[in-house]
Amino acid sequence: MKNVGEAPETPVGIPQEELATGERSTRNRVARSILDHGPSTVAELAGRLGLTQAAVRRHLDALVADDVVEAREQRVYGARARGRPAKVFALTDGGRDAFDQSYDVLAADALRFIAERFGGDEAVVAFARARIAEQAAVYRRALDGVGPERRAEALARVLSADGYAATARSAPLPQQGEQLCQHHCPVAHVAEKFPQLCDAETEFFSQLLGTHVQRLATIAHGDGVCTTFIPDVAKIAQAHQPVQTRPTTQTTHASASTAGRNPA
Repeated sequence: MKNVGEAPETPVGIPQEELATGERSTRNRVARSILDHGPSTVAELAGRLGLTQAAVRRHLDALVADDVVEAREQRVYGARARGRPAKVFALTDGGRDAFDQSYDVLAADALRFIAERFGGDEAVVAFARARIAEQAAVYRRALDGVGPERRAEALARVLSADGYAATARSAPLPQQGEQLCQHHCPVAHVAEKFPQLCDAETEFFSQLLGTHVQRLATIAHGDGVCTTFIPDVAKIAQAHQPVQTRPTTQTTHASASTAGRNPA
């Protein structure tokens, strides 16, 4: 039996997707209130947000499960009252990072400053290449000793370790090769304004894999996945080899039948 004043579990007439969106919105409000006001008790959150304490606890349980907030004992200054200290909820480091901290704006402003003061697009390209060069050793070690047929897969693994959620798969016909797919891009918002970052990355992939690669799509340009085509050089070369023809049996017999005869 429900307590008076609590919302029903499934409101009648509201589509499930709208209900889920409302739940996420309220959950974000709870986390935002903790960000704005610091570690908070259930009662404090309920008072600020106009929710029942039961509803706040439900959202806090979900946020704890997602490692967005964590429960702590309330810090007491001065003499502590009798009884157990109140439990407060604070943002974790991951929860704090989930809020916009203007890192993208800062990075874009820094690149714009570099372009304006130190040589335009060429300066941005130099920065992008230098940034990749600092990480190149790790990537080269990951691909060291890996055969050509497994290099795209090895590259996907090391990219995933860097947060790009990458996979490698066979390219659809009639292409001969593989597609490297990056399902996440940590610098997508900056790369939207400075595509030199994507260009430098594509250039680096080509160097690592020892073959020309082609960027088919990028998250920075609005695509769902960054997709790079990696051709299978051996198969393409084999497909373009000229076909050697052998003389037919009929021609051979004809030549044999006329051997030694004088022309008419």
